Amino acid sequence: MTRRVAILISGGGSNMDRLLASMEGSDNARPVLVLSNRADAGGLAKASARGVPVAVVSHKDFPKDRNAFEAALHARFEAAGTDLICLAGFMRILTPGFVGKWTGRMLNIHPSLLPKYPGLDTHARALAAGEAEHGCTVHEVTSELDMGPMLGQARLSVRAGDTAETLAARVLTLEHRLYPQVLARFAAGDRRPVTIEAVD
Repeated sequence: MTRRVAILISGGGSNMDRLLASMEGSDNARPVLVLSNRADAGGLAKASARGVPVAVVSHKDFPKDRNAFEAALHARFEAAGTDLICLAGFMRILTPGFVGKWTGRMLNIHPSLLPKYPGLDTHARALAAGEAEHGCTVHEVTSELDMGPMLGQARLSVRAGDTAETLAARVLTLEHRLYPQVLARFAAGDRRPVTIEAVD
């Protein structure tokens, strides 16, 4: 069965673009919608260029009403016949009510080796802690931020002289490899974690 995939973004959509590319010719997954909470998100143009439907639901149109914002998101996903949602740089925290509607059908990628460093500023925090390894994690989304079941990790060695910026750039290349592999496996009904070890 081909799973119908929607992708949520807020910015340039580099991970989104890799996911879209990975679904070309796939028997297990195909993109049906790219949705952003920002009309100026650069990823919208990339998705349109690939022929994928796009939409904007701005959180600013729902001041102090997260439930109404999320109801609008949900309606868009339902209208597109969405089976799976991939968060790819979506910079809004979703409420447990919304997450509950999509339990087991929503993925996210996070730039750390979870459970280490949930939340923001992961690269700087890893460097400050003197970590020898760093990387990224794809996980199922649950109501607990960045703590859902792990579906894949990619790791690399922290180099002497790494800054938060250089580390972020190196981790991003791993994200681009990991997320498509996890989606392909997950869409096929396989929840075994994907593991990638970077060759430095």
